[in-house]
Amino acid sequence: MKTINWKNAIVAGFLGTILFDLVGLLITGNWWDIPGILGAKTGLGLGYGVIGHYSNGILLSILYAGIAPSLWGPKWARPLIFVAGETVALVWLFMLPLLGAGVAGLDMSPMMPVITLVRHLAYAIPLIFLINYELKRA
Repeated sequence: MKTINWKNAIVAGFLGTILFDLVGLLITGNWWDIPGILGAKTGLGLGYGVIGHYSNGILLSILYAGIAPSLWGPKWARPLIFVAGETVALVWLFMLPLLGAGVAGLDMSPMMPVITLVRHLAYAIPLIFLINYELKRA
């Protein structure tokens, strides 16, 4: 039976979210822009935004760890496929329109689809190295 290595999944999600934020800082010049938006939109402040942002990163990593063995491609490509699909479905078609930025954030900037995809590809790096498809022996 295939099982999730929970520790690795949690660490990968946390580290991936840090990389996501670092790439965002390099591209946009803003640190914790996503937590700031989450905190402002909910009215619960930056602290909530940070917790929500990092919790989301950890939950996505756990989800990836659960479905990784079912994805197509070599081990290094599976996280990239996962985050590309997640970026399109959850960010471009759900989150950005919900925030009033239009599909893929195009109402904010023609570069928004590129920025969001690059940030999510950075998030995938720890998933490549830390998520293993282990077999649990009975």
